[in-house]
Amino acid sequence: MKFRSVFDIIGPVMIGPSSSHTAGAARIGKMSRELFGRKPDWAKIHLYGSFAKTYEGHGTDVALIGGILGFDTYDERIRDAKTLAQDENVDIQIIEEDGSSDHPNTARIELGDQDGTFELVGISIGGGKAEITELNGFELRLSGQSPAILVMHNDRFGAIASVTTVLAEYEINIGHMEVARREEGQEAMMIIETDEKIPNDVMEQLNECDHILQVVTISE
Repeated sequence: MKFRSVFDIIGPVMIGPSSSHTAGAARIGKMSRELFGRKPDWAKIHLYGSFAKTYEGHGTDVALIGGILGFDTYDERIRDAKTLAQDENVDIQIIEEDGSSDHPNTARIELGDQDGTFELVGISIGGGKAEITELNGFELRLSGQSPAILVMHNDRFGAIASVTTVLAEYEINIGHMEVARREEGQEAMMIIETDEKIPNDVMEQLNECDHILQVVTISE
């Protein structure tokens, strides 16, 4: 694995005990909260591989719940995440899955409320880092290491160009971009990682682009 800086070797500022099972899990939970866009009424957390076998001893469960509540990896409230979720009337279910997964540290999170549901699959890849590999059935790769936006759109000619044109007008550079769709002409999704966080006024302009259904920002 190639490290980008000494901080990748030392590891993240975090609530322990494990960068993979605790900090990485918290990042997965927090990305699910940011993508859902609000506090959920309920969450179902499916654990696979080593996550399912060791989650209580390594604090994976409280880290995921803390992330869902919006806590960062270093937030001391993570230790009390189960109690805080109850206090906020967020119903949490932890489900240990027997099935295998492509990565040993895998969690599938379902969030929901009266306005809708949301699902993602995340993996903890070590050193407190995490990736999202699936979102509402779309396969993708989202690291969470750079500012990013998720764009839901109709699969129509010009939809991608309308978004990238706005970013170019504001001189916002794209570091990584993926586009996925289920079927031709149906709902599609863009994941765009940028070199800087996109300002709110630019987000509003993106929401007004042709064929765009929703734009969600993901903090670094």
